[in-house]
Amino acid sequence: MQTHPAKRVEIIIEAPMERRLTEVLVKAGVSGFTVLPVLGGSGRSGLWSREGQVSPAGGMVAVVCIIRPERLDGLLEAAFSVVERHIGVVSVTECEVLRAERF
Repeated sequence: MQTHPAKRVEIIIEAPMERRLTEVLVKAGVSGFTVLPVLGGSGRSGLWSREGQVSPAGGMVAVVCIIRPERLDGLLEAAFSVVERHIGVVSVTECEVLRAERF
């Protein structure tokens, strides 16, 4: 079966910034993404967990996008416009997709 090269972009950001991030991604032409809850982790500030939080809005989310390689720069510029002033991590990895027309 033939596969096609793509980029997988994962953006981990504070949950209250999710809507702002997804809005700029759509404006940048991103046709699809998935938002996942982040249960916990560790970073420069040490270990953290959603456990014991009063509201899930105080946690983190992961926004995952798979796009064509030529669209990467626009997505990264849009994401950085939100992430640069907030807690967040952006990673990019190579991936392969089966149905390139979906991306």
